[in-house]
Amino acid sequence: MTNDKVLFDVENLRVAYPSYQSASVDGESSSISWAVDDVSFSLKSGERLGLVGESGCGKSTLGRAAMRLLPPDSQVEGNIRFEGESVLDLTPAQLRRFRGEAVALIFQDPMTRLDPLMTIGDHCVETLKAHQSHLSRRQAKEKAIETLEAVKIPANRWSQYPHEFSGGMRQRVAIALALLLNPKLIVADEPTTSLDVTVSAQILEELTRLCRERDMALLLISHDLAMVGEYCDLMAVMYAGKIVESGSTKSILQHPQHEYTRSLLQAALHIQAVSDDEAGDSGNFSTHSSLLKTQNSPSPQSPLPSPQSPILLVKDLKQHYTLEGNFIEQLFSKNIPVIKAVDGVSLELYPGEILGLVGESGCGKSTLSRTILQLRKPTSGKVEFLGEELTNLSRESMRLTRRQIQMIFQDPHACLNPRMTVEQSIADPLFIHKLAEPGEAKKQVMQMLERVGLTPASEYYNRYPSGLSGGQQQRVAIARALITRPKLIICDEPVSMLDAHVQTQVLELMLELKRDFDLTYLFITHDLSVARFFCDRIAVMNAGRIVELGNTRDIFTNPQHLYTQTLLQAAPLLARSTN
Repeated sequence: MTNDKVLFDVENLRVAYPSYQSASVDGESSSISWAVDDVSFSLKSGERLGLVGESGCGKSTLGRAAMRLLPPDSQVEGNIRFEGESVLDLTPAQLRRFRGEAVALIFQDPMTRLDPLMTIGDHCVETLKAHQSHLSRRQAKEKAIETLEAVKIPANRWSQYPHEFSGGMRQRVAIALALLLNPKLIVADEPTTSLDVTVSAQILEELTRLCRERDMALLLISHDLAMVGEYCDLMAVMYAGKIVESGSTKSILQHPQHEYTRSLLQAALHIQAVSDDEAGDSGNFSTHSSLLKTQNSPSPQSPLPSPQSPILLVKDLKQHYTLEGNFIEQLFSKNIPVIKAVDGVSLELYPGEILGLVGESGCGKSTLSRTILQLRKPTSGKVEFLGEELTNLSRESMRLTRRQIQMIFQDPHACLNPRMTVEQSIADPLFIHKLAEPGEAKKQVMQMLERVGLTPASEYYNRYPSGLSGGQQQRVAIARALITRPKLIICDEPVSMLDAHVQTQVLELMLELKRDFDLTYLFITHDLSVARFFCDRIAVMNAGRIVELGNTRDIFTNPQHLYTQTLLQAAPLLARSTN
């Protein structure tokens, strides 16, 4: 229940980054491209506002402006008030207390919050002691462990480092750090992008519970309309730096007024669309179902052909890790803890098929993909690709085989060298595998840029990753994966960081490329809507094991395993919010 007093107030805010400002001849600013342009809104205690819009619209800039985390030379106009006091006028000492105790920010990329040289426990204790110096280390540890367990981080991982956690597990740690000091407002910038639906639901339910019990406000920045529809009372739609529509979440989702809001909603429904016999209560949205399913890919609603032999065969694959303690612990401990990241996985992938691998963060999906590629040697088991056993290959032989198996990663910005141009990044595999001379490589790169929709190619050829949007970076990553003409592509959360518009574009592109290049996909995702939209079969993974595998329609309409049922029940659906 909210009160009438405004907690957080933004008035006519404008923000421009230093690189966006251009000066006239007399030294005065002649034209400014505002990343946030004349934005106003307010939040009361206990209210939950979802800020949605496509990548690059200014959502994250707004969140960082609220915390005074913009680059020093940024141009800021307007005002930001917290409990009536101007945030822009806070002294350094006041600002230090303000961040964490009054307002906490959860970043999209947890590695921007976590120091790779500090254990998870040290992060927690440092945060608590910095603001509550009266706490002893034991008291700080007890409080930190309680908070970590609330986001499903067990106490036995207290002494581990960020690199020993999956992306989703790191995000849980970042959320726990934000909750440690019981702030009055949480600014959550895509807080569950890398988390599966069950953990997302648990964390957002926890955040909304805290909002109710502690009168805490939540500003949830997201591209996921379904999630905002499920957990936020209010919604603001942002486009090109401006808020184009705001109001109650229910009214906006049921009766969108602005053209951009309608297009954003349609793009999200396009991915979540299901056929009439699968829809149930969602049947009203079957008109949004994709034509490309019948044009480009076998539909998961009809049985697949039965090829004679799989392109990829994984049999009883295991990848176990030991938790190494200090020297004394290793010397005297009889039971060294073992993490069974992949624990006896068997599956077959057939030519031309899209097999989805879904499951919660930390269940072993990404470890499985890296073990298939032999980036990590398995503890036991076998991997066959085109009938050849990969686990016994030499490093040189495996390097040659990887020409036929490529990977598209979750974060395109992280997998592209910031010092290499688009042309250099895409051409690099050609030179590694000695497939082309520089002249021929340039020709192939230009053709591939055109093919992945970066047109005209000459406009993107010499750009660096920093000059591309998230969707454009992912297209470059796809072009890089395709340049060696592989047979199998392993996709590790390739669209999880993209908004609904760009998600649809990239998925449609991947289906077109599948048809044109005769590709097979192993598609790793935690987004069940994307899996249903894109995949022919789905394998559900939990605690290192495949607990259910079957046709996509069967998995969604008649799940057999309790964990699969839990996943489906936890998934937010726009249909529930728009009805």
